Amino acid sequence: MPNVINELKKVFKGDVITEREALYPYAFDSSPIDDGEVVLPEFVVFPRDEKEVSEVVKFANARGYTIIARGAATCHSGGCKVRSANTIIMHFSRMDKILEIDTVNMTARVQPNVVLGDFQREVEKIGLFFPPDPSNLVVSTIGGAIALSSGGPRTFKYGTMKDYVINLRVVDATGEIFETSANVAKNVTGYDLTRLFIGSEGELGLIVEATLKLIPKPECALLSLCYFDSVLAAGEAVNKIIGASITPSVLDLLDKNTLTTIEKFNPCGLLVDYAAALLIEIDGNHASVEYEQEKLAQILRKCGTKEIASAKNQAECEKIWKARRSAFGSVAKLKPNVVTEDIVVPLSKIPDLIRSVEELCAQYSITVCIMGHAGDGNIHPNFALDLDNEVEAKNFMLVKDKLFKLAISLGGTLSGEHGIGCEKRKYLDLALGKQALAYMKKIKQLFDPKGVFNSGKMF
Repeated sequence: MPNVINELKKVFKGDVITEREALYPYAFDSSPIDDGEVVLPEFVVFPRDEKEVSEVVKFANARGYTIIARGAATCHSGGCKVRSANTIIMHFSRMDKILEIDTVNMTARVQPNVVLGDFQREVEKIGLFFPPDPSNLVVSTIGGAIALSSGGPRTFKYGTMKDYVINLRVVDATGEIFETSANVAKNVTGYDLTRLFIGSEGELGLIVEATLKLIPKPECALLSLCYFDSVLAAGEAVNKIIGASITPSVLDLLDKNTLTTIEKFNPCGLLVDYAAALLIEIDGNHASVEYEQEKLAQILRKCGTKEIASAKNQAECEKIWKARRSAFGSVAKLKPNVVTEDIVVPLSKIPDLIRSVEELCAQYSITVCIMGHAGDGNIHPNFALDLDNEVEAKNFMLVKDKLFKLAISLGGTLSGEHGIGCEKRKYLDLALGKQALAYMKKIKQLFDPKGVFNSGKMF
């Protein structure tokens, strides 16, 4: 071991963690499922630039190590979990600079550990806008958001990370640095390597810089909570809104359990007597927002909306958003553990999915709070559990298994933004055709023949 450390320090001059006690926190990410013995990484390194990243990759490639890229480690699917002892954690916390914001070309260049929420605030100060909006944006890093193609509530109107990444600088499995595209908005010169890396969960290469597309900041936004007597009515309202050619920036669903749990632990005036609520935000210029809000209200009344509570000022808007973003934290107070899942179904199947999840959880005595991005069919059941209770843990694994199979049977898939990691890998063959899965494995083999990057995860 000392000889290996000395060899590493000859090529890498940055900080290295090797002490067993200090390594322990880096064995995990945010996924709560314990699938066996804890495996510690051998080193944690903190590169300061792409050259240092390259040197560590060359070291790992030559000596048979695997590398896991790590930022905030907020992954829910085991993407940062250590699977083998010969692992180096590449912690990008030192690479956290906004390198450039180009107001003329409406682009920005950033290092991977820039926090998404901080970046949004910086570009909005100068009248620009970066829409991807995961709920943990106060800690979520841009590198991690690219690796998972994160989205969030604004996906319905604005899309996910894949729609805003123009170019990437990447370190490949041999330590070479290359760019996937060019820093221009349109480019069909060769294959789209940029899109290939987005959502690849750190399995093909290490992102050391990203060029991002920015758009003009909307003049204004109006946020409302709309309450219904049933989830079915809320689901039908979603389809009616979309069918009326209204494009909200946010169209999220919260069920009664979610509303009640948030209000219990973070009182903010939610109406907990209703079965469901839609969180709807319309943005744009003042005239368009006023017109769409009036049109939206007419549709909601026809759909049986019982109450519409619209934010009257910025303070009320922030209060509603705080409630929405506190859903996961509130559920975490119900029991010792909370597991948030991430499935996608066609919009028309949302009521069927929710009804089936409720029935499953009632059958196995599992507490669930259901919420999600109804505008794009991405639903997040939050399960409150005691994983030290053997019966409850066993029942949850049965529910989880049935949940993924249910989503696929409804024409959906395993993940919209949390990824596959090691938690969902056994379901990939159900979600993908045999040929598609075979091509993905070939791509992994082509880019990373020695398995340097995040081995033991998706495949």
